[in-house]
Amino acid sequence: MTAPSKVHLLKTGTMECDQTWLLLKPGATITDRSNTRKEAVWTTCPTHAVLIEHPDGRILWDTGVPQDWETRWAPTGLQEFFPVQEGTSYLQDSLAALELTPDDIDVLVLSHLHFDHAANAKLFAGGKTRIIVNANEHEGALGIDGPFKGAHLKADYEGIDYELVSGDAEIAPGVSVIETPGHTWGTMSLRVDLPEAGTKIFTSDAVYLGESWGPPAIGAAIVWDSVRWLESVEKLRRIAEETNAEVIFGHDPEQAAKLPFAPDGYFG
Repeated sequence: MTAPSKVHLLKTGTMECDQTWLLLKPGATITDRSNTRKEAVWTTCPTHAVLIEHPDGRILWDTGVPQDWETRWAPTGLQEFFPVQEGTSYLQDSLAALELTPDDIDVLVLSHLHFDHAANAKLFAGGKTRIIVNANEHEGALGIDGPFKGAHLKADYEGIDYELVSGDAEIAPGVSVIETPGHTWGTMSLRVDLPEAGTKIFTSDAVYLGESWGPPAIGAAIVWDSVRWLESVEKLRRIAEETNAEVIFGHDPEQAAKLPFAPDGYFG
């Protein structure tokens, strides 16, 4: 049976934002009567993609933020809430550091269609790359009225020929998606079973931070359905415990600082 040989973590842009978007935690983003004038916590919000080297082809998970974020996000106003740091590394930079371009990717899997995950999807829409998204996410994101709704920006993802999946699904031997709705209609997480390094679970926005993970799980300001979100977190926790997996969260700056990002490191 074929299996993934290496997993590269790619830097795809670091945003900044009010931590409340990511964490609704008493004493952190929720104040008490002794701190009614406490200032909001302004934090970094790194994004990443995952490149899987597999005998069946190169699989890319997510695409990060766009290089033209300031102008592309202007209609939404979100550039004011999630500015991207100067000097950040975008997806194209990280691929180039591995001597790759979008044409070298055989399969692109999008965890969901938000503006910091699917923004570069059209780089892969030339026909060579299979582009996979959850069916519920596709229905919801393409069905919104107007050019955007929240962090779904239609210009990022409409007009692409997608392959739709439902539920938990195998993408290739040792590589599968886990349906984890709640953050959006069809958010998915990624599971990779490496022969030597063991199981890695990449939560995307099903879990933003280590502090979100708990237990107990701690919610955030950007959650479409809080009950489904909690059910998804607990589903991931069960899988992680059963497989003794390492869990990589969607936007955790403290964890990201310790991870083996390409081109200097990899999981394998």
